[in-house]
Amino acid sequence: MITYIAPTEKETIQWAANLVPHLKPGTIITMTGGLGAGKTTFVKGIALGLHIQEPITSPTYSIVCEYEGDMPLYHMDLYRLSSSEEFAYMGLEDILYGQGLCFIEWGERAEGILPPDCPSLDIQVNRDGSRNITLKGIEF
Repeated sequence: MITYIAPTEKETIQWAANLVPHLKPGTIITMTGGLGAGKTTFVKGIALGLHIQEPITSPTYSIVCEYEGDMPLYHMDLYRLSSSEEFAYMGLEDILYGQGLCFIEWGERAEGILPPDCPSLDIQVNRDGSRNITLKGIEF
C-alpha cells in the first residue's frame, strides 16, 4: 500500500503520470472517493503519462470514456448501473481484459465480474484541500 499526500491538483496529476510506467496493459484499478475528491483529476494524470492529447472528462453520464495514447485508457463510472448483470449486458466486460488501462469508479456495481484482487485507489480530501491518495495492489 502506498499513500501520497498531494497538496495541489497539479501534483495529483503529476503523481498519477509518474505511476504509468509501473502499470501493465490490462491493469484494472477501482477508484473510491467522494464527489469532487479528484478521481477524474487522477485519470488526467494517467492520460498525461500515456501521452493522450484529448481532454479528459468525467464519465458520469456516458458511463465509459475511452482514450487512445501509448496504450488505451478507459475511465468508467458505474454509479448509474444497478447491478453487475447490467454491466455485463452493456458489453463492458470486453474492455476489462484488453490491452489498456481501466480505471473504474463505483466498481462494486460490477461485483463478480471484476477480478477479486483488483488494485484500488482511494482519494480523500483533507481540510486544507490536499488529497490523501492511497493505492493498494500495485508493486513498485
